[in-house]
Amino acid sequence: MNDALTVGQVAALADVSVRTLHHYDAVGLVVPGGRSPAGYRTYSSQDVERLYSVLTYRELGFPLTEIKEILDDPAADPLEHLRRQRTLLDQRIAHLTAMANAVDTVIERKTMGTNLTPAEQREIWGDDWTGEKYEDEARERWGTTDAWAQSTERTAAMSADDWRVIKADTDQLEADLAAAMLRGVEPGSDEANALAERHRASIDRFYDCDHAMHVCVAGTYTADERFRAHYDGRAAGLAEWIVAVVGANAREHEA
Repeated sequence: MNDALTVGQVAALADVSVRTLHHYDAVGLVVPGGRSPAGYRTYSSQDVERLYSVLTYRELGFPLTEIKEILDDPAADPLEHLRRQRTLLDQRIAHLTAMANAVDTVIERKTMGTNLTPAEQREIWGDDWTGEKYEDEARERWGTTDAWAQSTERTAAMSADDWRVIKADTDQLEADLAAAMLRGVEPGSDEANALAERHRASIDRFYDCDHAMHVCVAGTYTADERFRAHYDGRAAGLAEWIVAVVGANAREHEA
């Protein structure tokens, strides 16, 4: 393998964007260690190996800051990283297999005309995100609000297909938000405001969410470490960026 790859060559090799590589360089996550005769930075085989480690940990849901800490640990062995990643991937495969089996069961029950229970909905979404361990806390905090009543009524009427569409829409929205942040989209810009409106609409399907409510909801993304970890797992700093985007969009609608 050529030991002096350009950023474009590495982007094509690893199927990532040049902008992503520039961001990884800027935050010290994957820093190209060489220089071409023309002075451009180049990647060695070791740099590419580190990039693949980063991409594997990202696929496993680790936030970029934690990945950097893991890879920069002077006591860590590269082979140990691979063994750890293999173990985590095995756990992910087992989890996804269990989820697929659960979805198959739900599809079978819906085909037979059986309504989905909240427990079955959780099996589609995954216990770690909307599971029972947070249900009591949510009810205690919001159980007397109109939003809770609306959400309870609307989700009770949702089908398995509805939940799958919501899951796909949510994943795409979060990916688009992360991509916009990494491209340097500024809060208050037309693109950022359009994303903020998509985000508000994703909440509005569960309960009425005006711009003031949207600001309150977004504020939990930085106030609650579980939400922060989820969004920053997409891209470092995403939680703060969403709060800024939502706030700027709300101020424009107040004007």
